[in-house]
Amino acid sequence: MKPLSDKRNWGLGPFGPSGVQGQSPWPPEAPLASIVAVALFMQNLDGTIIATALPAMAQSFGEDPVHMNVALTAYLFAVALFVPASGWLADRFGTRRVFAAAVAVFTVGSLLCGLSPSLPALIAARLVQGAGGAMMLPVGRLVLLRAIPRERLVSAMAWVTMPALIGPVIGPPLGGLILGFTTWHWIFYLNLPIGVLGIALAFRFIPDTREASGPLDLAGLLLSGVALAALLAFLELVGRGIVGGAALAAVLAAGGASLWLYARRARGQARPLLDFSLLAVPSFGVSVLAGSLFRVGVGATPFLLPLMLQVGFGRTPLQSGLITFAIAAGALASKPGAVAVLRRFGFRRTLIVNGFVSGLGIALYAAFRPSWPVAALYAVLLITGYLRSLQFTSYNTIAYADVPPARMSAATTLYSALQQISLTVGIPISAAALHLARLGSGHAVPGPADFSVAFLVVGAISVCAGPAALLLPEDAGRELSGHRLGEA
Repeated sequence: MKPLSDKRNWGLGPFGPSGVQGQSPWPPEAPLASIVAVALFMQNLDGTIIATALPAMAQSFGEDPVHMNVALTAYLFAVALFVPASGWLADRFGTRRVFAAAVAVFTVGSLLCGLSPSLPALIAARLVQGAGGAMMLPVGRLVLLRAIPRERLVSAMAWVTMPALIGPVIGPPLGGLILGFTTWHWIFYLNLPIGVLGIALAFRFIPDTREASGPLDLAGLLLSGVALAALLAFLELVGRGIVGGAALAAVLAAGGASLWLYARRARGQARPLLDFSLLAVPSFGVSVLAGSLFRVGVGATPFLLPLMLQVGFGRTPLQSGLITFAIAAGALASKPGAVAVLRRFGFRRTLIVNGFVSGLGIALYAAFRPSWPVAALYAVLLITGYLRSLQFTSYNTIAYADVPPARMSAATTLYSALQQISLTVGIPISAAALHLARLGSGHAVPGPADFSVAFLVVGAISVCAGPAALLLPEDAGRELSGHRLGEA
């Protein structure tokens, strides 16, 4: 396959949109990145809309709103469970076919979610959605990493997330608007036309690359799945307080044993599903460590914030959505400047300082109260959204700075799996903190102070991402950012 730089007008004809041959106003990576972003747009739109709709869905199903976190964790659990197989599937069947199939599965899962009559049915449908989502992100990232030269990777990663961020921007207010005029079921039906468009674009434009692959390690997939399921079950059960200590210890022991068996099995394989030896690559390992800490707080926010605004503050779904969208608006605003910031300060300094400040920003949500002016809420959410988006762009780029091309498929698989696990873990941790705070205060319905405890817990974990980035070398990712030592 030719480099992307030789395909300046992907799908735009010989003259490009400007009408002047060879002078397209778009960066060469923009068309391919935008196609991948269609799938991410659908995924992110779905995630933010459902977060806004959780209280309404709880009322429809007759469930406790605090326990509706399982609708979010079920999806993320399925993503983390099936991500380990994504690299093997892409290498075996080709990136184009697997990417299109992932979008199709996600779309079918969305239809099933909209038709769900109960919480158990919704959980099952969300698992189907997650199976599709597990393939969309890592395979889409793999398409970009294989097609785009390294010197344009920062720009590509920023570009691919810009259209995808439109979903979180419009998701919360759109979810509130839908709930104001119709039922929550329509938040899932919105994905159907977007999914059809994504499938068509994938078959038209995604390059069909593949690599040599051996047989799928089904035993390894089972062991890693059991380990993850046990971890999430442990956190979920702690949060609900419905089983005793012996049962919790047994669940944790089963997860630990499965993880140990998988790690032992992986050491004897040339191409394991999850190649943990990649953690020895400094830029990759530090990005995983610091990024996982940071994503705990970020993953908890879509669950905690809409619930606090609606249940704790008594705002309507539309009012809640119009407030929470400010996070995504701030994230969208950061993308054009991400390249300039990294060129000026480098990856290491950016990840240390911005990681610490962004973690504090999540903890600052604990200070929110019903009496706060809406403008003040907007300001805090816009700023923290801006900072955390810059952090994500940095993590998602520096992770691959020193990974050899032959191991890129394994790297995207491992990184995506650990990324989803950290996002997933944040939800039951925050739900457990909220549940315990509510028990301690004696509130039948969680109040603002109970939500404050939960935000402080996940914020404290995210703050640790800044110091963790001290492990990066001074010149980490210099080839990607263009930063020269001694600047700034």
